[in-house]
Amino acid sequence: MKKLTDAFVFAREGRVLEGTLPVSSLERLHDLLVEVGGEVVFRLEGYKGKRGEAMLHLTVTGSLPLICQRCLAAVSHDLDVDNLLELVPEGADLSQDELEDDTRDFLPVVKELDVAELVEDEILLALPVAPRHEKCGLPGAADAGERVNPFATLAALKGKPN
Repeated sequence: MKKLTDAFVFAREGRVLEGTLPVSSLERLHDLLVEVGGEVVFRLEGYKGKRGEAMLHLTVTGSLPLICQRCLAAVSHDLDVDNLLELVPEGADLSQDELEDDTRDFLPVVKELDVAELVEDEILLALPVAPRHEKCGLPGAADAGERVNPFATLAALKGKPN
């Protein structure tokens, strides 16, 4: 697995890490997929922000065969993750204004950073809550035929005298 021994040094020195991860190694995704195959491509670039803070720019691309929540068949989802993350020491006190600032995402790090885990986290955050095809039905709906109203017989009896 790919790990950065010191994420802050990686960012301050402007290093770049590119690579691929097999989907089979991203275990938290397995329950959401029709099949566990293929790979995702990532690029992690470190840099210093305007105020000198350590920043990471992460991009992830690939295609995942998610399970459609309507018909349970495969629905292809193209990944396009593009996130800026500000590194902060784990346990750092952030002001309320910083926490409410939607333009920044903070990544608490001790020193070492597991890149595969970070990529997996960002993929999970980018996936739709309930993936589904534009047009599909429930499983077996096409085979069901015409729906019979269970109260049709009662409607026929309604107008008859005792």
